Amino acid sequence: MTQAHHLILQPGALSLNDLRAVWSAPGALTLAPEAYAAIEKSAATVQGIVAKGDPAYGINTGFGILAKRHIPQAQLEQLQQNLILSHAVGTGEYLPDHVVRLILLTKIGSLARGYSGVRPLIVDTLIALYNAGIMPAIPCQGSVGASGDLAPLAHMTLAMLGVGQVRMRGEIMDARTALAAAGIEPVVLAAKEGLALINGTQVSTALALHGLFLAERLLEAAMVAGSLSLDAARGSDAPFDPRVHEVRGQPGQIAAAKIYRQLVAGSAIRASHLVGDERVQDPYSLRCQPQVMGAVMDLIAQAGRTLLIESNAVTDNPLVFPDSGEVISGGNFHAEPVAFAADTLALAIAEIGALAERRIALLIDSTLSGLPPFLVREPGVNSGFMIAHVTAAALASENKSLAHPASVDSLPTSANQEDHVSMATFAARRLGQMAHNTGVIVGIELLAAAQGIEFHRPLTSSSHLEHVHAKLREHVPAFDEDRFFAPDIEAARRMVMEGELSAACKDLFAALH
Repeated sequence: MTQAHHLILQPGALSLNDLRAVWSAPGALTLAPEAYAAIEKSAATVQGIVAKGDPAYGINTGFGILAKRHIPQAQLEQLQQNLILSHAVGTGEYLPDHVVRLILLTKIGSLARGYSGVRPLIVDTLIALYNAGIMPAIPCQGSVGASGDLAPLAHMTLAMLGVGQVRMRGEIMDARTALAAAGIEPVVLAAKEGLALINGTQVSTALALHGLFLAERLLEAAMVAGSLSLDAARGSDAPFDPRVHEVRGQPGQIAAAKIYRQLVAGSAIRASHLVGDERVQDPYSLRCQPQVMGAVMDLIAQAGRTLLIESNAVTDNPLVFPDSGEVISGGNFHAEPVAFAADTLALAIAEIGALAERRIALLIDSTLSGLPPFLVREPGVNSGFMIAHVTAAALASENKSLAHPASVDSLPTSANQEDHVSMATFAARRLGQMAHNTGVIVGIELLAAAQGIEFHRPLTSSSHLEHVHAKLREHVPAFDEDRFFAPDIEAARRMVMEGELSAACKDLFAALH
């Protein structure tokens, strides 16, 4: 996606490719014109209830445990304003722009389906914020993932009111100043609108999507780095034989084995030890890559299916059904599906790093790899990759703690009215840190494997892996002797996290998207 990209949003029809594009870069957004009829019909239903005066939760009553309190019509605008101000209690660092774009997009799509009772003005104002690059300043902490992401979405809504702060062109400024610069009028919320804006799973879903897209990149990068490690350690490609995987039948495993076969095909290093190699079997971190990474692939795919459904869902409360005139109080704001998807992604991300760390350990151990100790020509005077592996081990261990499922935790809130919550927002938020950790681990493996390959020269690896090796050497020179190593690790991490490794073998991974 580039700055010129223009997404025409059909409510309920977002694809993962749409979401990846919005996550990757800003662009323009237009709501499909035919969507406005449903929005207007829903808003008219709410206005009819207000005019009639019958109590309806969230329209003319208090909220949560205060739902029994009827609010006079003259105070309904104040009710919605107070709701936003009182619920904007988030703390912590502001969410990055690529996450906020996903929040805005999915909130717009949800409201535009016509079950939330908001006026077209509300949807249009959110679209105007998106198109102007005005990103509400949303603190990352303060949601338990039910009753929706109340606090962070309240901070999103503040921007529409001209209250609080936003980020525009990378600069933090007052919301009212940014709105004026973009020619956007602050809104005055009507009945139901404040609740519709802050009730929903859009923040936890956006954070989980961020984790999903990073997990996809990590999976691909780790398969490339793992293949390079296989050659560096003079491992066998026999365990990738399709017959082995077909008799088990796991789809991810079968797909992963095919990618590994393609990645290593034509390696002269492999050909050099087909005869006379005394080793019968490789360690699991080499041999079982299709089994582990295939299972990871299946977990990521399942999480993607759940999060795509949630990205198109209507998750506020109560819901307005214009055809019958009913307003039904339910629980779509409960983010348990998102929490489970995020916990699944945490397992996947942790295992990608865990397996990569084991391959680093293998490569630096000369008794296993047959390479010089710590992958340096003069070990002793040089420590080589000794402490780089310690960093990888530290991060892999940290991920073990972070991978503990968040969804099994729950603290009741709102005077026990909201007595079971999902913790989806934290479940999803911690994926970013885990992905960073795993990106560093895979980056270190990439450096180590590239170093190992060079000890086999003049033999070459496969064409795919030699291309990856050359791309790495554009950023990082060979490790001839000890030097300040942290910048090299950071350069390799960026290659992993930005998708540069898989881009070098893009055709092999096309089927995963």
